[in-house]
Amino acid sequence: MTDRAADEYAALRATIRERGTARVYVFALGLAVWAALALASVVLAVPPVATLIPLVVLAATFEGVYGLHVAVERIGRYLLVFHEDRWEQDAGVFGNPTGAPKLDPLFATVFLLAALVNLVPVLATTPIVQELVIVGAAHAAFVARVLRAKAAARRQRGVDTERFRQLRQENP
Repeated sequence: MTDRAADEYAALRATIRERGTARVYVFALGLAVWAALALASVVLAVPPVATLIPLVVLAATFEGVYGLHVAVERIGRYLLVFHEDRWEQDAGVFGNPTGAPKLDPLFATVFLLAALVNLVPVLATTPIVQELVIVGAAHAAFVARVLRAKAAARRQRGVDTERFRQLRQENP
């Protein structure tokens, strides 16, 4: 391995570590801010449409977590293909064996539960139909986004690995 390749490898491994850690911090901080806003909307008995404010924070937090996850995975696939990284090879083959804990790197389950909890202030009031439609549609759009992102994340390793292999063949 050349010095340049070794430097690139070390920098990309550090990036994976830092972004992986940042993903957890973004999740924890974003969820704390969401919880404070959701609690305030219950305590202050705000109109049902006001639940969109904590929902936007929840959605922004999810997008931050998702973006960091995608970037980390993509860097890992790059290392697999261009550096023939043993860790990435073994991790890809290892997969998720029977009996192993199922990890949720996007925290999708927590985000979906938070979206459900975010509807509590709406149910505690007597909203008009238009409020129900607007608030319900926004929450449904968020749930759909989380589910689509989770499905895309499941496919990402294979798609990215294949694309990097194509790039390596095109530019040896």
